[in-house]
Amino acid sequence: MSGTLPTAEIMKAVDAGFDAQCDFTAELTCFPSTRGAEQTAQDFMAREMRDRGLAVDRWKIEVDDIAHLPGFSPVHVSYENAWNVVGTHRPRGATGKSLILNGHIDVVPVGPLDMWDRPPFDPHVDDGWMYGRGAGDMKAGLAACVFALDALKRTGHAPAAEVYVQSVVEEECTGNGALACLQRGYRADLAMIPEPMGEKLIRAQIGVIWFQVKIAGYPVHVADAGAGANAIEAAMPIIEALHRLEADWNSAGRRHPAYAGVEHPINLNIGRIQGGDWPSSVPAWCVFDVRVAIFPDQPLDEARAEIEAVIREAARNNRFLANSPPEIAYHGFLAEGYELKGAEAAEAKLGHAHRTVYGEPLREVATTATTDARFFGLYADTPALVYGPVSENIHGFNERVNLESVRRNTQAMALFIADWCGLEKI
Repeated sequence: MSGTLPTAEIMKAVDAGFDAQCDFTAELTCFPSTRGAEQTAQDFMAREMRDRGLAVDRWKIEVDDIAHLPGFSPVHVSYENAWNVVGTHRPRGATGKSLILNGHIDVVPVGPLDMWDRPPFDPHVDDGWMYGRGAGDMKAGLAACVFALDALKRTGHAPAAEVYVQSVVEEECTGNGALACLQRGYRADLAMIPEPMGEKLIRAQIGVIWFQVKIAGYPVHVADAGAGANAIEAAMPIIEALHRLEADWNSAGRRHPAYAGVEHPINLNIGRIQGGDWPSSVPAWCVFDVRVAIFPDQPLDEARAEIEAVIREAARNNRFLANSPPEIAYHGFLAEGYELKGAEAAEAKLGHAHRTVYGEPLREVATTATTDARFFGLYADTPALVYGPVSENIHGFNERVNLESVRRNTQAMALFIADWCGLEKI
């Protein structure tokens, strides 16, 4: 490790602040920071960063500023309350390598409240787990970014390089928050994202496409149903055709090498469906929303062309849709996949930090989820290490994060920051 600070002192410093870290994570989890409602949580993050002496940049994302950039995902919602926060540590003399610590503040909707054991934004701890929407994905990791730096400060040291702590919005639906940080000019030698990936390094991640299919029908009274065209029923063979495309993309001949050992890497999900106006009327309309994965190096344009061809072909087999084809609209994720490359030195340092804390080698996985790592790796020539704690039920009910895992993960992060950035006395 760079400098003279003993490893054990850093680890003890993390432990000394861990009760406060848990309290911070719980307070952050109390904010219902779903899409469009993140601003109060971002106010909290900005205040906490400022209190720690970081230079704080809090700004509202303007779609016009980023819409022309590679990696932009189209949106159909207002960004009036889409605020990013970045806290910057600047050393007295930059002798180490710079680092971005990136985490997202936004969380997914909670779903039916009666399926939660406790209110989702009333976090609680039970048997070593913290429960609450966003506790795992990924407010525990975002808090760890702050408290890893706190631990170094507690020892009388600070990173000997620029460190940017980014609290971004839009990760769960577009990634445009991370893209806005690039547009704002934030760059570093490396990025680290403590997503809840089970104490493993993410070697590869899939890309994601969101799209909406709009189907027209012909309404008549149900007593004369045969004279109409049922838009909801017409959606069914289109959905079946999309699942056949999913199976094709999962076939051995089309797999990315990083996913050779993953049983079902490409997942297609019909996430929402609406249609019709009256039980006794043949429905005149149906709209359904789809999320589908793509492999790293699978071009977005080619994937979209395949999707659209499958929908058109399925529609040709429907008497009404053959002359009134479905409309396809893209909103939200148009995200490429990403494979970590060119970060051997950083991987070695993270591997050493992990082994020091856990007593075992750092494992790596190819994930069937996506993260903001792609923005750094694909569009900023900055390798991104995704490495975070153990969490369960993210995007589901009774989401939880393991606090012992958070503690150890924060120790490993602090050791890595000290090694990668170097240290200077404060």
